[in-house]
Amino acid sequence: MNNPIYLDYNATTPIDGEVAAAMRPYLEQYFGNPSSTHSYGVHTRKAIEGARRQVAALLHCDTSEVIFTSGGTEANNWAIKGAAYQHRDKGNHIITTAIEHPAVSEVCRHLQGEGFQVTVLPVDNEGMVDPREIEKAITPATILISMMHANNEVGTIQPIEEISRIAKKHGVLLHSDGAQSTGKIPTDVKALGVDLFSVAGHKLYAPKGIGVLYVRQGVQIQKLIHGADHEQNRRAGTENVLEIVGLGKAAEIALRDMNLQQQRQQELRDRLYNLLKQELPDVRLNGHREHRLPNTLSLSFPGVEANTLLAELTGVAASAGAACHADNIDLSPVLTAMKIPIRFAMGTIRFSTGRFTSQNDIEKAAAEIIAAVKRLQPEKENRAEHVATDEVIKLTHFTHGLGCACKIRPQYLEKVLRDLPPVFDKNVLISADTSDDAAVYLIRPDVALVQTVDFFTPIVDDAYDFGAIAAANALSDIYAMGATPLFALNIVGFPDGRLPMQVLHDILRGAADKAAQAGISILGGHTVEDTEPKFGMVVTGVVHPDKVMRNSTALPGDVLVLTKPLGTGIIATAVKRGLANEAIADRARHHMLQLNATAARLMENFAVHACTDVTGFGLLGHLKEMVQGSKVKAILHAAAVPLIEGVMQMAQEGAIPGGTKNNLEYVAALTKWNDTISEITKLILCDAQTSGGLLIAVAAKDADALVATLREAGIAEAAAIGTIEAGAAEIVVN
Repeated sequence: MNNPIYLDYNATTPIDGEVAAAMRPYLEQYFGNPSSTHSYGVHTRKAIEGARRQVAALLHCDTSEVIFTSGGTEANNWAIKGAAYQHRDKGNHIITTAIEHPAVSEVCRHLQGEGFQVTVLPVDNEGMVDPREIEKAITPATILISMMHANNEVGTIQPIEEISRIAKKHGVLLHSDGAQSTGKIPTDVKALGVDLFSVAGHKLYAPKGIGVLYVRQGVQIQKLIHGADHEQNRRAGTENVLEIVGLGKAAEIALRDMNLQQQRQQELRDRLYNLLKQELPDVRLNGHREHRLPNTLSLSFPGVEANTLLAELTGVAASAGAACHADNIDLSPVLTAMKIPIRFAMGTIRFSTGRFTSQNDIEKAAAEIIAAVKRLQPEKENRAEHVATDEVIKLTHFTHGLGCACKIRPQYLEKVLRDLPPVFDKNVLISADTSDDAAVYLIRPDVALVQTVDFFTPIVDDAYDFGAIAAANALSDIYAMGATPLFALNIVGFPDGRLPMQVLHDILRGAADKAAQAGISILGGHTVEDTEPKFGMVVTGVVHPDKVMRNSTALPGDVLVLTKPLGTGIIATAVKRGLANEAIADRARHHMLQLNATAARLMENFAVHACTDVTGFGLLGHLKEMVQGSKVKAILHAAAVPLIEGVMQMAQEGAIPGGTKNNLEYVAALTKWNDTISEITKLILCDAQTSGGLLIAVAAKDADALVATLREAGIAEAAAIGTIEAGAAEIVVN
């Protein structure tokens, strides 16, 4: 399979061949500790100092002003914290901007918690800071200005020289994050007038994990890392010789080829823009038209969602905003600061060219981008004619949300539901004013109608399985209420410009087969066109009014029983990212396809006091609703919670959906964690499930028998995972 055309050089660059060649001897042959005085150490010490000279030449500074770090993030942290701590006796005020990388903005936010005052200045609609605003913001307590040289998303180059004159006039230190500018445009730190300047090696064809902080002679900042006297006794730790050599060579190449590459990158960038603008006249250019990095092109495509477009561009690698935010569908803080209208901001893609981009790459990429945008723009007609049908379709590639993990944040949803008008119909037994899974309406003394709806994006690649899982998930709410399903209606969102209609047919067939397994029919439904596939069902059931199962009636002394293992949200994310093997994906799919009908039927024989199904809010999110509604305390034993095999590995590899992270935030105020619980375990316990199990609060006397009965019936993962106690609503996880 051919690799996509790489247009994401602002995220990271490949290691240049010359750089790799320079590094190789220090990987294979020269291994000495540079602090040793024998020949092995002398050789590596000379290599480090040679690299320091190469970096100093690129920055136009003295070698004594170049301190090697582990990367741009460490350099930014050290510059800002080191300056703040060193000069705290003079003042506590820091000035920064609204468009900084998190490696700067988060450091400033941290310092606010330590008593520092931070002023965040706005930018104009081209991403440019007004130096006059900087001067206005300076107070007698100001000790540091920290702002980037060039923006990583839109490429705008800031007037650092002018700002440095203002800083010097007021005796304020100036730090600039040069991660994006170094190697692309001249970064003469003397001409810029900066006191501190950060460099990230992987942005200029050196390895990841190496960087530099330029510290102007005479500037004092506190150490961050203490130990031996490495790096002029300023940054402790045995030097990373291999990568320092690589960064030195990359700096040498950047200086050598600066003029050539500047011109070449700008020509490629402008060629791409002109090709796109010619066919897509509504496209919007973001950033300053003149004072912009020569390789950076931020474009907004109205009427198209950026993540959807990226999923469509299988032959082009680019970013929706900064690469660090690739999984975040919120508006980019940079675009927000620039006041880009939302219809443009949501469709913004950053293309960035590099040393290895060819003219042919640009032509091919433009053609694919134009075709994809035309398919996705809602006003285009006959888009289905362009949909390919001769390849295997993986549904998770056509969505940026996965299953129930794509739900609205629970804390936001709570606020909305609180504002709904109260229900006065006396026949309504359960409505939106509780956190139960369905609405219940009394139609006669011995019969209540139960109705629920669920609707989400693909969690598996196969269309048939997606339909079946969505149906199982929708039916689960009926079972959790103690009801029997009667019939269902489909709800469909479908991108007919992106997917062939056969995919929709397979989704509906999977849902119909799962409904038939539950003993009901699907009687109809509603379909709308959407930018990504979505499917769900409205399910109607019946229950005796006295047997309605709620999630708000757990009692002290109850035991908590879970019928399915956790991890479907994490594994679905891993599948989408290509991290999960087929065995792990199959295990998650197996559990999601299982109806909760058997568990619901069996629990009728025991003293069950409360029940809910575990879906989008995760185990702890639904347990939070149970303890709040029941006004009780829950003790959860993390080690007893069943997990899908492989989920811990996937979580450790970073396959955490945004919905899972939101759930952890949602339960934070109510949850007390034992110190032994790892962050990964916390996330798994909050993982946004699709077609998860039932969480049952059963009398202690029946708990063992219920678990044994469930296991005998084939629900092998059923387990007692905690207890309910009297007390204020809270969850204790140990």
